[in-house]
Amino acid sequence: MFDEAYREMWKELGKNRTMVLSTSLHDIVTSRMMSIVVLDEKLFFQTDRTFRKYEQIRQNPHVALCADNIQIEGECREVGRPAWNPDFCLAYEKYFQSSFRRYSHLENERLFAVTPTFIERWRYVDGVLFVEIFEVEKKNYIWKRYDGE
Repeated sequence: MFDEAYREMWKELGKNRTMVLSTSLHDIVTSRMMSIVVLDEKLFFQTDRTFRKYEQIRQNPHVALCADNIQIEGECREVGRPAWNPDFCLAYEKYFQSSFRRYSHLENERLFAVTPTFIERWRYVDGVLFVEIFEVEKKNYIWKRYDGE
């Protein structure tokens, strides 16, 4: 059940999305909008290594991403410069052309990949609210009606 639902979730998420990225360090949480590209069930983004979020991720790789009705928690790791990853560059240029042209080839830009560990989605079916949970590492899938109790 997990594998089928997980594949469907990725399909519905799509190949790109703007999402809120939350990072934290020393009990201080910060959030910002990011342009995300999805490749091989991982979420990729780029950022400048002089930015606050860069240092937060280097010291605490646990991040969260959120868009619409989906929340994703995961492990984030630096994977080099954006220009060194042709798959990312092709996708990023296709979906976020202006950002690609302005930033992807800059010396300070770094590419990050988020590997999900926990995903939660809220979904209405025939007017009834359900919560869908993916405990990724355990391959555990939960689908339950939300009744507020």
